[in-house]
Amino acid sequence: MYAITGITGKVGGVAARALLSEGQRVRAVVRNADKGRLWSELGCEVAIAEVEDAAALTRAFTDVTGVFILPPSNFDPKPGFPEARAVISAVRQALDATRPARVVCLSTIGAQALQSNLLSQRTLMEEALSTLPLPVAFLRPAWFMENVGWDIDRAREQGVISCFLQPLDKAMPMVATADVGRVAAELLRQDWSGKRVVELEGPDWVTQNEIASELAKALHRPVHAEAVPRESWGAIFRAQGMRDPIPRIQMLDGFNEGWIKFEGNGATLIKGNTSLLEVIQNLVG
Repeated sequence: MYAITGITGKVGGVAARALLSEGQRVRAVVRNADKGRLWSELGCEVAIAEVEDAAALTRAFTDVTGVFILPPSNFDPKPGFPEARAVISAVRQALDATRPARVVCLSTIGAQALQSNLLSQRTLMEEALSTLPLPVAFLRPAWFMENVGWDIDRAREQGVISCFLQPLDKAMPMVATADVGRVAAELLRQDWSGKRVVELEGPDWVTQNEIASELAKALHRPVHAEAVPRESWGAIFRAQGMRDPIPRIQMLDGFNEGWIKFEGNGATLIKGNTSLLEVIQNLVG
């Protein structure tokens, strides 16, 4: 039995379906019964648990072989990341109480970075789970290709994408969520001891100009990339409703300046097989 958190999202859903397709038993960890209905119909056990509830998570993780931890994303955290710390505390307590044979935790590229930024929430999770006396693998994927979805409407209507990753001709590692979920399921079936870091990228590094080119192919119209001036980022993010845009800006700086990167240094690097064009074609429909 494998307990999957975040099962209603893209990555968790792919991981669960991959396990089910192999005849494995899956326990879907969801916030409420409505979210679990589909997974029950697919043959999963359903456990109801908020990710901040250590007791509920303990029940969800009891008597399972492996657990997939997919921390909720928070793009506008309060100073000091109190929301992430509450989740981390509950997850660690539940895993310590249940001691599954192995744990796979979704982390991020750049989790080893010392500079504070939006992704530091994953750094804190790694630090907390690393001290558990059980096998834990931290899966660190690159920038999600599916983030291109935010650009499609403007590309379709105006032929432009607004880029915060810069310069426009700088290639960066990216990966499809389908590959992330698939690799998570594969890791859950493996045996290892101690702590592992697995870094995951797509088949090719990608520039913003190449994203514009692939969108042009999918949309059958010219599309070009346009760099958003850094001095305007704070106002833009605040206009979108963010209370504190600084962590997000720090994250983007990390990608652009190169200090959010794969660690190497003993980590396993895996390449996915889903191309950017495949992802864009699925997003465009």
